[in-house]
Amino acid sequence: MFDFIRKHTKWTMALLFLLIVPSFILFGLDGYNRSKDQAAVVAKVDGQDITQTEWDRAHQQEAERLRASMPSLDPKLLDSPEARYATLERLVRDRVLAAAANKLKLNTSDQRLARELHENPDIAALRRADGTLDMERYRQMLGSQGMSPEIFEANVRKDLSNRQVLMGVAGSGFASNQVADTALNAYFERREIQIASFPAAEYAAKLKPTDADLEQFYKTHENLFQAPEQANIEYVLLDVDTIKKGITVDEAELKAYYDQNAARLSGTEERRASHILIAAPKSVPEADRQKARAKAAELLAQLKKAPDSFADVARKNSQDPGSAPNGGDLDFFSRDAMVKPFADAAFAMKKGDISDVVESEFGYHIIKLTDIKAPKQRSFEEMKPELEADVKKQQAQKKFSETAEAFSNGVYEQADSLKPIADRLKLEVKTATGVTRQPQPGVTGALANAKFLNAIFSPDAIDKKRNTEAVEVASNQLISGRITQYTPARTKPFAEVKDIVRQRWLDTRGAEEARKEGMAKLAAWKAAPASATMQETLVVSRADTQKLPPKVVEAALKTDAASLPVFSGVDLAAQGYAIVKIVKVLPRDPAPEAGAKQERNQYAQWWTSAESLAYYNGLKARFKADIKVAKPVRASADQQAQADSGVTQ
Repeated sequence: MFDFIRKHTKWTMALLFLLIVPSFILFGLDGYNRSKDQAAVVAKVDGQDITQTEWDRAHQQEAERLRASMPSLDPKLLDSPEARYATLERLVRDRVLAAAANKLKLNTSDQRLARELHENPDIAALRRADGTLDMERYRQMLGSQGMSPEIFEANVRKDLSNRQVLMGVAGSGFASNQVADTALNAYFERREIQIASFPAAEYAAKLKPTDADLEQFYKTHENLFQAPEQANIEYVLLDVDTIKKGITVDEAELKAYYDQNAARLSGTEERRASHILIAAPKSVPEADRQKARAKAAELLAQLKKAPDSFADVARKNSQDPGSAPNGGDLDFFSRDAMVKPFADAAFAMKKGDISDVVESEFGYHIIKLTDIKAPKQRSFEEMKPELEADVKKQQAQKKFSETAEAFSNGVYEQADSLKPIADRLKLEVKTATGVTRQPQPGVTGALANAKFLNAIFSPDAIDKKRNTEAVEVASNQLISGRITQYTPARTKPFAEVKDIVRQRWLDTRGAEEARKEGMAKLAAWKAAPASATMQETLVVSRADTQKLPPKVVEAALKTDAASLPVFSGVDLAAQGYAIVKIVKVLPRDPAPEAGAKQERNQYAQWWTSAESLAYYNGLKARFKADIKVAKPVRASADQQAQADSGVTQ
């Protein structure tokens, strides 16, 4: 089909024109787009559809945000089915909360929006020395994210309205000390137990499989002995770093750039200040905070009468143990070294000024600005290497944007080879052998990217050895590849994997024998508890698991202990079987008062989270939230065993 299109371009364009234009005339462009989106509805909330296109766009934005904030994050995690489904769940959540906010008329005022924008650290970095916002840089920052200021502010307003939906529940949750202590004491309860172990390895050591046993196991479990499909490929990568290598910058251009940016690139201004802190963290009761504020106001009035007494007042009254002995001196600091309210105040003052009372998350401050250190402007020669790197980066970014379309078109238009586009853009054609649909252990970068691997192993790339489309594998990074040799998946011959088959058989049969023996002992010991032969007594709890397997600890703590002693069997799968005997139930060790208070607060948070989740689930039902895509499931036991064993590698 693609060969026909390439050879009959004019006929194809005419046919598409005849088919598509009448659709636009009859239904309009919006109707055409709606009909396309309606065919891929992935969820519905309050009668409104969420389409596959919206889901893909939201996940791409989320992946880009995470890559920018965590450059070392494994790209495979972002493209996994679980990560994509989590994005869809967030989309549904946002729609449910938006529907509830609209129904409850929870609007966001202009003043609340302005306060939120003022507290945004990214926007704060765009403020000039006089406190005004640099609108040009503000627009540039949002434009790089594909948004205008109006769209961004509308999104913030909507997010603030949505937050109000759950705030009533989240902000009013509590649990009494009695309820919290009852639950926590039960949760951290201790139990005296004895264990009898039936390790699979001990039973496997007694087994002697015949060749017939092994061949039968091999035939029954062929999926465990697969060699995956493999391909030798060649590929071309277009990225900013590659482009940067081919860029040269003349000295005149660097000098002009220096003249324009010297002040910005030389460094940041530092200030020296002293302060008096009256501690009042936001966690303390409001009455205590008011007392602290009144104390700070009293000291401020004293300082206004005698400014030169600042150091003495700080030594006697400041509750900052680090600076109080030095008269409150904090030495020199940059703006970003201090919390925002403090930094804003300090960098708005003149040398010798004493501030009003400044509130921060630590309490109330009185600040005296004692010195200002302007950054030393470095010479052109000193800054030349940095300037060259900065200019190259900017030019490479610009050239990448200009070249990306040519790259995408080139790998498609000459789909039987990567050499033409590589020669045209001065890129290197690289090769890789033994590439599999799932990334090999230790492989990083583009060859570990799920999108690229899916493109490489697409039918068109396998059957016709065509170039893949240009795939974006990271920010400012495009790749296209083609298969030079393909080996389909196959079951490895029995002779090749006989030793692995033998070990698999022993592991499986050993676990079966251990489980069989353990279950028989469990039945016998329940009938005659005195006949049980167990190991020494241990005391376990959720706080002290004695390094026992999680399943054993769970059985020890969850088994009904109303009538002691009591036995519980634990299937440890490939590790064998265990029997737990609960001998005695012990109360938890009493927690110190400070620890008990922290635990109660944590329990109250858990309780509030549970109430918030229950309220949200109620909203989902009310607004008929329905996800039409199946949730990804974990690998089956065979798949997991296959992955763990490395048989398929």
